[in-house]
Amino acid sequence: MRNLEVYVFCLCLILTTAELLGPEARKKNENSEDEEEVVSEDLDTKQSSPEASYLKELTEAMNKEIVTLQEYADALRNSKDTVKEDDNNKDSHLDQMEYTLKLLKKSLLRHSDTAWIHNPKTGESIENEIEKLQENPQDILDTLPPLPEEEEVELTPELKEAKELYEIAMAKLNRRSPDLRASILQVKQAADAGYVPAKIKLAWSYLFGEGVELDMDKAKNIFEELVVEGNADAHAGMGFLYATGIAVPVSQAKALVHYTLGALGDSDYAQMALAYRYWSGNTVPSSCQKAMDLYMKVAAKVASQVTFSGGPAIQRTRLIDEAEGGGGGALDTDLIEYYQLLAEKGDVQAQVGLGQLHFQGGRGVTLDINKALHYFQQAAKTGNAVANAFLGKIYLEGGDGIKADNETALRYFRKAMEMNNPVGQSGLGIMYLQGRGVPKDYNAAFKYFTMAANQGWVEGQLHLGFMYFGGIGVRRDFKQANKYFSLASQTGHVLALYHLGQMHAQGLGVLRSCTTAVELFKNVCERGEWGSRLMLGHAAWRARDSDSALLQYLALAERGYELAQTNAAFLLDNGEVRMFSERERWARALQLWSRAAAQGCGAARVKLGDYHYYGLGTHKDLEAAAYHYRIASEQLHVAQATFNLGYMHERGLGLAQDAHLAKRCYDLAADTSPDARLPAALALARLNAATAMQQILDSFLQSPLAVVFLTGDSAFLSNWDLYLITALLGALGLVVYLRRPTQQAAN
Repeated sequence: MRNLEVYVFCLCLILTTAELLGPEARKKNENSEDEEEVVSEDLDTKQSSPEASYLKELTEAMNKEIVTLQEYADALRNSKDTVKEDDNNKDSHLDQMEYTLKLLKKSLLRHSDTAWIHNPKTGESIENEIEKLQENPQDILDTLPPLPEEEEVELTPELKEAKELYEIAMAKLNRRSPDLRASILQVKQAADAGYVPAKIKLAWSYLFGEGVELDMDKAKNIFEELVVEGNADAHAGMGFLYATGIAVPVSQAKALVHYTLGALGDSDYAQMALAYRYWSGNTVPSSCQKAMDLYMKVAAKVASQVTFSGGPAIQRTRLIDEAEGGGGGALDTDLIEYYQLLAEKGDVQAQVGLGQLHFQGGRGVTLDINKALHYFQQAAKTGNAVANAFLGKIYLEGGDGIKADNETALRYFRKAMEMNNPVGQSGLGIMYLQGRGVPKDYNAAFKYFTMAANQGWVEGQLHLGFMYFGGIGVRRDFKQANKYFSLASQTGHVLALYHLGQMHAQGLGVLRSCTTAVELFKNVCERGEWGSRLMLGHAAWRARDSDSALLQYLALAERGYELAQTNAAFLLDNGEVRMFSERERWARALQLWSRAAAQGCGAARVKLGDYHYYGLGTHKDLEAAAYHYRIASEQLHVAQATFNLGYMHERGLGLAQDAHLAKRCYDLAADTSPDARLPAALALARLNAATAMQQILDSFLQSPLAVVFLTGDSAFLSNWDLYLITALLGALGLVVYLRRPTQQAAN
C-alpha cells in the first residue's frame, strides 16, 4: 500500500510536468518545422554573435528533452489503468498535490523562456499568460489555502480560574505603584493551580526576591520542572542560571543550549540573549545575520505593542554616576510637592509640567492619566496651547476610565492648532489620516504633519515617514521616509527606530547594512516592557537590597543592556553584594565591565584600565591599563582616563616617562570636564615643581660645586660658599655633611 502511494504521487508529478512541457509538442514540432526554420533564420540574421549559436543549441536541447518527457509520460499514462485500488481514499491528497504542482507550473512559466514552454490546454497567447502571471504577487499568495490553525488546549475550569487570577495580578503589577506582595500572592495561587505562565512569573519572582523571599533554589526547581515539558520561557530561565552561575555551576555550553531551545520556542528573553551573543561574539562565533534575525523577531513584538505616543517612559539610572553625585535624574519628593503647590495656586507652567510628567511617567513620577487630565484641564482654562494639545491626545486615545471621544479631541486639537502648537497640528493630522471625527483627507493630514514636523515635533515626523513609506496620499519615496524616520528616531521613538531598522535591513532608500539594522533593532528590543526592570533594580538598590538589585541587573545584562551590565559591575565592584567571594566578585565585575566597555561605555572602559593597573580580577598589566585609558580618552573623551594617562607619563608607568606629554594630558583633562580642573591644576603644580627641582639639580651637577658632593673635598671653598651651599641644601630638604680635610691632607 505504501508503494502504491509513492507511485501515485510520482504519476501526478510526471503528468503535470508533461502537461507543462506540452503533450502535443511532437505534433507542434511536425506541423511547424517551417516556422522554426524561419525563426532560426531570423535569429541568424539578427544575431551573428556567439550568443546566437549558443541560444540555438540550447533550444534544440530543450526540444529533445520535451520529446523524451512526452514519450515517458505516454508510457506512464498507458499504465495508469493498472492502478485503481484505494483511489477514493486518496482523492483529497491527490488534489492537494495537483494544486501544488499547478503553482510549480506557474513558477516555471514565469521564470522560463516562452519560446520553449507553452500552455497546451488554452488557446490564449503566451503574452496574455505572462501578463496574468506578472500581476501582484499578493494575488498568488491569496490563492494559497490557509494554514491549519493551531487549536488551543482547552483549559479545565480550575485552569481558567487560575488564568483569570493571573491576569488580574499582572494588571495590578503593571500599574507602576502596585501592591507587590498581594499581587505576587495571587500569582502564586494561580501557579499552585498549575497555570504555566504564573509558574514562570513566580520563578522569576523567587529569583529577584520580588514580593516573596529571595530563593534561587525554588526558582531553579520551577524552571527544571517546566523544561521537561518543553516550555520555552523555562529554557530561557535555565539559560540565565547556567550563564551566570546562579544556583547551578557556570556552564556557558548548557546556557547556549537552553537559549537556543528557548529562542526556537519564541521566548523573547532567549531570543534577545542569543542575539546579543551572536552580535558580540560572546561564547559563539560572531554572526550579524543571525543576530539581526533574532532581534527582528523581538523588535516586531515590541513595535506591535507601542502606540504612536511612544508608550510610558523608563528611567535609566546609572549607579556609578549617582554614587559619584551625578544624580539619577529622579525628581526629589520635596521638589514635586513644591510644583504641586504652585500648580494648585494657579501656576500654569507647573500645571503643564506636572501634567506631562503624569502623562508619560518617569523621573520618579508614576504614570497616571487621570492626574494628567486634572492638571491639563486647569492649564487649558487659561488658554495654554500645550495643555489643549495634550487634552486632545488624552481624549483621542482614552484609557484608565477615560472614554475616547473624537469630537472632544478634535475641539482641543483645533484650539492648539490655532495657536500654532505642533502637538495640536499632529493630532489633527492623525484624525484626518484615520478619519476619526472627520472625513478621511490625506492631503489635510499631510499638511498638518508637515507643519508639526517643521517645528520638530516627533509625531509629525513619524507620520510623514509612514505616509512616504506606504505611499499614503503622496508618491512613495523611501528616501523621504528614511529622512523623517531618522529625525523621529533622535528622540528614541520606538516605531521610528523599528522602521529605520527595516529599511536598513532590506535596503529601502538606503544601502543595506546589517550592522546598522542590528543596532536599531537592538535599541527597539531594549525599549520593551521588560525594560521597566531597570527601575525595579534601582528601587531595590535604594532600599539597600543589593542582592536583589544585582540579580535583576544580571537578568537584563544577559539580554544585552549595557546599562544593566554597568550597574551589575558597579554593585560587584563596591563590595555590597554578599553572594560571592572576593576573588570571584572581582572576576565577575571585570567580565561585566568588559562587556559594557565593548558597547561604548566610557566609565566601564576606565574601570577596565583600573583593574589592569591594580591587578583586580586579573594579573597586573600597566601596558594593558594604558591601552584602555587611551581608548577612553581618545575615542570616548573621558577626562579621568586622560588624567590617568598624564600620571602614567609623569611617572613612567607602562608608558615612556615624558613630562611634556604628562602636561598635555593634564591640560586636556581640564578642558574636557570642569570637574577635572582642580585635580589637573594640582597635578600640574606638582609636575612644574618637580621639573624645576630637576633642572636645578641638573645645573648644580654640571657646576664645580658638584665636586664637593662627589669627592667630599671642599678645601678650595671659602666659609661663605659653604654657608650658601648648606642653606641651599637645607631649603631643598637635604642634609649634607661637609667634611673639612686636615691640614696634612690639604698639604
